Amino acid sequence: MQDNIIPMLGVVTAIRTDTPDIKTFRVEAVGGGKCFDHMPGQCAMLSIPGVGEAMFSITSSPTVKDYQEFSIKKCGCVTEWLHQMDVDQQITIRGPYGKPFPVNDELLGKDLLFIAGGVGLAPLHSVINYVLDNRENYGKVDIVYGSRSKEDLLDLPEIQSSWMDPKNKMNVHLTIDRPQDNWDGHVAFVPTYVKELEFTPDRTVLVCGPPIMIKFVLQALTELGFEKTQVYTTMELRMKCGVGKCGRCNIGDKYVCKDGPVFRFDELGELPAEY
Repeated sequence: MQDNIIPMLGVVTAIRTDTPDIKTFRVEAVGGGKCFDHMPGQCAMLSIPGVGEAMFSITSSPTVKDYQEFSIKKCGCVTEWLHQMDVDQQITIRGPYGKPFPVNDELLGKDLLFIAGGVGLAPLHSVINYVLDNRENYGKVDIVYGSRSKEDLLDLPEIQSSWMDPKNKMNVHLTIDRPQDNWDGHVAFVPTYVKELEFTPDRTVLVCGPPIMIKFVLQALTELGFEKTQVYTTMELRMKCGVGKCGRCNIGDKYVCKDGPVFRFDELGELPAEY
């Protein structure tokens, strides 16, 4: 069994530009295949020797056996370097870290509602594709996803060709913040759209996005009759060392890297200040 503290050498075998500031990196082990197995919601530490390391959600589904993918927004030193990488360059990777979404127990057989904003789709991408690859194990699936503009919608070609394919029996609701000339879809902020869609509180909800979006989505869900016990989120952005040693990821009496990053909202005694 791979020790998740010891870095492995990986190779970037493909790079896809998704939005003006987000690229998706496909990583394989030297010699081929995945560096390690994971479950939806788990993370990995990517490192560029001499530059630094950072924690990222694994966005590919565990059902993909040949590689792992990471959708990364350029927003700092490490991500700046990653965005300058070329195919066939090497990188170190260690993981997996954290508690995954409970896809094989609490979510089994449930009607699911995914709510994401911007790059917040990345941590949910793995779960959605896992559900899609095991479609018979889950009930109704709705996905509400919004971003600033059409150009900022992550994975739009896959959403349109796969998630919106009628045979997959998933309802996808896309929205952008403001009207634009090449968009004839819905226009509204994600929390507003959730209220407009009037989902009945008989679903399990998985939500991820900017803290302010999550705050207002929770308010919208409460107005619709949902309880905190029905809503899961992931807080991997707070993870630092990944192994519970640095203490920088605590939320109240919880450590995100040891108790999360996936939490049900009733498990959190308090939300971070940014919420």
